Amino acid sequence: MSEQWTTLAPWLFSSVVLVLLLVQTVISQLQIRTLRSQLKSRCDSLGRELHASGSGNIGMGHRVVACERKLHELATTVDEMRQNDPLRISYDEASRLVELGADIDDLMNTCGISRPEAELVSALRRKQVA
Repeated sequence: MSEQWTTLAPWLFSSVVLVLLLVQTVISQLQIRTLRSQLKSRCDSLGRELHASGSGNIGMGHRVVACERKLHELATTVDEMRQNDPLRISYDEASRLVELGADIDDLMNTCGISRPEAELVSALRRKQVA
């Protein structure tokens, strides 16, 4: 019997190792399937989040462009208002008249500005020249 056991022992040991390897392979395959499923689920979730984020960014970009347009329109309107402001024209005219030697009363009568305004324009213009 001892001789039979020594002959069968390597075969028996090999069979046990082979069965254990097969069990390990099956367990590994199940784990791989589970991990693949989790990975696919996570990739799908991240894809949806990325799409939502991208869509939000595109919408935000459109809003920024619209705000830039409005800002440009408002800046243009303000510039036009400044250029067409009758008071500004009066001050420019008053400054030019001061250069030509007009006194405060001339500024008040010609430009339609008050005495303090005429004095201020005259003082500022003289200061610029000095």
